[in-house]
Amino acid sequence: MNLKATSPLSEWLSYLENSHFKAIDLGLERIKSVAEKMDLLHTAPYVITVGGTNGKGTTCRLLETILLRHGLRVGVYSSPHLLRYNERVRIQNQDLPNEAHTTSFAFIEENKTESLTYFEFSTLSALHLFKQHQLDVVILEVGLGGRLDATNIVDSNLAVITSIDIDHTDFLGNTREAIAFEKAGIFRQNCPVVIGEANVPNTMLEQAARLDCQVSRRELDWSFQINSESWQWQSQKVRLENLPFCQIPLMNAATALAVVEQLPFDIQENTLREALQSVELVGRFQTIKEKQREKLANLFDQEIDNLPTVIVDVGHNPHAAAYLSEKLTALKAQKQGKLIAVCGMLKDKDAQGVFTHLVPIVDEWHCATLGGYRGQTGGELQLKLTEFFPDVKAKSQNSVMNAVQIALKSAVKNDIILIFGSFHTVAEFWQEVE
Repeated sequence: MNLKATSPLSEWLSYLENSHFKAIDLGLERIKSVAEKMDLLHTAPYVITVGGTNGKGTTCRLLETILLRHGLRVGVYSSPHLLRYNERVRIQNQDLPNEAHTTSFAFIEENKTESLTYFEFSTLSALHLFKQHQLDVVILEVGLGGRLDATNIVDSNLAVITSIDIDHTDFLGNTREAIAFEKAGIFRQNCPVVIGEANVPNTMLEQAARLDCQVSRRELDWSFQINSESWQWQSQKVRLENLPFCQIPLMNAATALAVVEQLPFDIQENTLREALQSVELVGRFQTIKEKQREKLANLFDQEIDNLPTVIVDVGHNPHAAAYLSEKLTALKAQKQGKLIAVCGMLKDKDAQGVFTHLVPIVDEWHCATLGGYRGQTGGELQLKLTEFFPDVKAKSQNSVMNAVQIALKSAVKNDIILIFGSFHTVAEFWQEVE
């Protein structure tokens, strides 16, 4: 290995992708021994670990926004990235330059004593970067499951579970009970746990009881309600009324507010309200803005005033599709137009489960090819769709942007185009219009 701290980030990432014999190799022994040697297990006075099937990224984002507005120094580690690796590590709401990552990678490579996967290497590098910046709070988003995920080498002060549903069954089991047990692996003795899932499997509650965790559960210890023009959140101690709607799912915003109640910081109500109004994260039921609309119109020689509403969403499992269906049903009723889906999915995802929630409201499907060893062609995805639902109107295209172009041709101003199914799908679109 001839890479140095000054080598290009692209070369380092290529090395990371091929440096271990398995892409995913769950288990903490190797990475923990390396982290202990480098003294990377204590990177900030307060650590929050966020796990769950869906909603991790948006929950982390709102917590980050709140804590920054409170005046704390905050670091966030999240995955996967959408366009650039640099998105995975944020410090004070800033991505770090390539040189910071390559210098950190060189340090890990020089000191590691074990073979590491891409995610393990990346996690150690994030911890190393956090340690250098004297942070008050670090927020770690769990990559996969919890118990055996690389982030779980760190003992957090508070654990969050956003939701529990069936995903990654090859690694986590194929029942909610088995998956909940894996996710509960991030709990720590006598530390608070916030659960944003209303229907909590017993395996998770039993693990919390074994460790004497103080559990704060949705619908039991806190809840939220939606009114016509605002929403409210309440616990046994606090009631917050007339909260502004925000750009992230309210269930995740409500979970973040439940976390705030457990934190050892005196965060004011106006800080929460300001954070709700300003928080956003690319690819979470996001309507593209004027800048992206202009680029899209120029790309395909369209009149910008006649473009339909275009929404991107990284949702890729049935739980996410159920949320999408609910939001799109309301929007479709408001717009009184067609809903056209551009969908690209990885072959190991539950396509039937996703389609089941969306087929009743989607008028036209355009299935797009995704590359990579986990990708599948638009034709393969179209075959799955029509096999499950023979009456749907569906076409296949050899790329996301080709599918978008065809969708635009059949759309009018009051229609909605949804581009979804994977981080890869949204990334392919976003890099063209960013």
